[in-house]
Amino acid sequence: MNAFHVWLRPLGGVCRVRVDGSENATWLIGRLGHSFIFKSSEPVRTELDTHCCTFQVPYSSQVSPSYLAKLLTKIPEVNLMLEPA
Repeated sequence: MNAFHVWLRPLGGVCRVRVDGSENATWLIGRLGHSFIFKSSEPVRTELDTHCCTFQVPYSSQVSPSYLAKLLTKIPEVNLMLEPA
């Protein structure tokens, strides 16, 4: 699998995750599901006029903003971008 870009935007009790490509978003959701208790996410939404997709990950006692960012940086296929989603 080729590397792809991911952006994060904390929004209170959730984090919006923006992913470069719908197949990459689906793959990443599956990967995150194996890494921590991923109880739910909103449906993946495709952005108009772009090839990016977004979904939200709820924060919990097991998933903090810093934990999610650290987890993503450890996935070789993910290029975590600094600017917000």
